[in-house]
Parts: sequence; C-alpha cells; structure tokens
Amino acid sequence: MCFPNQGENMQTLKLQEGIIYGPINSRRLGLSLGINLMPTTYKLCPFNCIYCQYGWTDVHTDNASEYMHDLPMPDKLEEALGSWLKQGKKIDYITFSGNGEPCLHPQFDKMVEVASKLRDKSVPQVRLAILSNSGCLNRKEVIEGLKPLDQRIMKLDCGSEATFQKINRPHKNIKYQEIVENLKNLDDIIIQSLFVDGEISNISSEEIEAWIERLNYIKPGEVQIYSIDRPSAHKNLRLVGKEKLKEIAQKAEKVTGILVKVF
Repeated sequence: MCFPNQGENMQTLKLQEGIIYGPINSRRLGLSLGINLMPTTYKLCPFNCIYCQYGWTDVHTDNASEYMHDLPMPDKLEEALGSWLKQGKKIDYITFSGNGEPCLHPQFDKMVEVASKLRDKSVPQVRLAILSNSGCLNRKEVIEGLKPLDQRIMKLDCGSEATFQKINRPHKNIKYQEIVENLKNLDDIIIQSLFVDGEISNISSEEIEAWIERLNYIKPGEVQIYSIDRPSAHKNLRLVGKEKLKEIAQKAEKVTGILVKVF
C-alpha cells in the first residue's frame, strides 16, 4: 500500500519560520522545543534525502560559511530562546533540528553553549538533544558542540555506500565509510534509522544485514527505527509497516545485543 503522501494534493511541510519553533509532541522526546539554525526561506543541507518532510534541498553544500548572512547568530539565539523560556511553559527537551542539518552552522559549538547556559539558568530539569544526519562529524567544533548535549541522536539509514547515495543523496565531499568511522568514535549516541520501500528501498535482506553489521561496529547505546509518516520529497515511496520494523529490530538486537526501539 502506498504511503498517503502520493496524492497530488499532498505537499511537504513548510520550512520553520524562526529560530525557535514548537514545542512539538515528539514520539521520542515528549514535548520538544525546536531550535532551527538554518535559513527560514530555503533549505540548506549537506544531504538531499528522498524522504525529507521539507522537500528537496535548495542549497546542497557541506560548507555554510558563505551563507552566514542567512543564519542566526549566537546573540539572536540567546534573545529568542531566552524570551521563550521566560514564559514558563512546560517542555521536556530543547532540540537542535529545524530546516536542515544543525551541525552545518559554522558556529554550532557556540550555539550549543548559548542554549546550555539558558537551560541551566531557567529550566535545569529540561534536557538538550540533537537530531543530526551525521554528515558533519569531521569538524572539531561539531564534536565539541555535541559534548554538552544530553541526547545525541545521529542518523544512519543504510548499510552500504550505494544505498546511502540513493537514500540520503549526500554532498560529493561526504563519504559513507567516514560517517561510520566518525559515529564509532562518538560516545553515548543513539542511532536513528528510517526505512522506506517503493521505487527506492533500504529494506532488502542484504541491506539490512549490512546495516546490522555497521551497528555492531559502531556500538551505539540505543537504536531507533521508524518509517515515513509525513509527505516526503520523493513521491514514489511506501511506508514500511510496524510488523516489518519489528522484524528488523529483532534481527538487529539478536546480532548486536543493542536495544532497538520501533517508532
């Protein structure tokens, strides 16, 4: 059965219009207040994933330095987040996510420093998290920026370079094996993987076996798997049902001993 975003009237989501958005009710993080470090009028990302809820990438780059005029600076984040937190509303997480890859921001470590300082001052019980595509882990400032976060949720959708190119469509400078090695060198991470079927798929037996091998090599603390539940950039994709996801999770847990959660 086709995922319902195949209808002609269904559209991908609009980009977030500011630095702060939500809070949204996240299946993984509860009430999550989003931080968007990317532009608000176009999608800037080192990946061009076929399943992205924001549609195709407008500016496909692994270096955002020439787009600084469209990115928020630390003072603007401090102003926006500080103002929101003064409202005293309940949240469980403050999460770096947004319109593209948050780690692409050239001052990512400084942005995390601002958010951490405001969290500690106003809502010390709230946790800091990131949803990252793992494509910028070769940068010192990114690694430093990740350290203060309570949850580092890092993307790995595929078990091979070939499928990575089809599903995630990375910038030419980003290589699959480098991502795997960078993930292995990170402490205390959660791997998040999205599975799709249809015209392009990452659920063949060979691909799942290769993905499980990568998990066993990286050894994350936890794995979260899911499928599309919103309109996506590529229109000929099919949802992977819960039973198939549970089957994948059971195989992965049996081989690796790592907890794999289905969402």
